[in-house]
Amino acid sequence: MKRNNKKFWLAIPCIIAAVGLFIWFFQWLWNSILPDVLGVKLISYWQSLGILVISKILFVGLANAKEKFKNRNNFRGPDHMKENWKKKFETQFCASEEEREKFKEMWKQRFESKFCRQDMDDENSK
Repeated sequence: MKRNNKKFWLAIPCIIAAVGLFIWFFQWLWNSILPDVLGVKLISYWQSLGILVISKILFVGLANAKEKFKNRNNFRGPDHMKENWKKKFETQFCASEEEREKFKEMWKQRFESKFCRQDMDDENSK
């Protein structure tokens, strides 16, 4: 238990340093490229942090990130995911065995008509 506790306290400064390094890298990238290309002003460290936070809010959203984190921790493995997809497929597309067979046959015909026709024509011309 004490060993894990030490790792936790060691991880906090590492995470803070990684975030600080990312902000510094963003500032350096902005200041080295954008003033020459677009003619914008140089930015400070805190301005780069503000731009990153605003872009996170605009492009990802805060509620969405919370849901992704929540769902990632409840992952039960590929078998559970496969069962969920199977249930969704059966409820939305095919309720009975006959409908499933019709669905498979329809996609088989579509696939053969688009992709296998050229192969058959090539074989017939030989």
